[in-house]
Amino acid sequence: MYEWFKFLHLSAGIVWMGGMALVILALRPVAIQQLQPPQRLALMTGVLSRFFTMVWIGIAVLLASGFWMLSMTDMKLAPRGWHAMSGLGVLMCLIFAHIWFAPFRRLKAAVASEDWPNAGKALGQIHPMVLTNFALSWLAVLAVVVWR
Repeated sequence: MYEWFKFLHLSAGIVWMGGMALVILALRPVAIQQLQPPQRLALMTGVLSRFFTMVWIGIAVLLASGFWMLSMTDMKLAPRGWHAMSGLGVLMCLIFAHIWFAPFRRLKAAVASEDWPNAGKALGQIHPMVLTNFALSWLAVLAVVVWR
């Protein structure tokens, strides 16, 4: 049973991290290079809407599976990396919730009303937070792999 929860946990993390990598390293640079602001902002809003839905599902799976796996062990005996990963994971969830409820909401509203300057501003606020979460995700992986 533990292996299934670990598989779900890893799968959800891979989807979230992989999606961030795709957006940061591939989609965003090409969209900036090839599309004018109205098309770029509409594209990014559509892509992020779909991706962020997957992230919410991933967060539910990560938290449920992570807490279940932690509950199966004596917390005093759990590796320090597990504790670090848990703390970093909760921080990532809080950052994502802020992205969703603040700048992403503003982005969707601005794109819907074709307010391109405010849409660009909102998308510009999302980018550094996604970069932060991407870095934190790698720190979480490093912690759980290295810190025993």
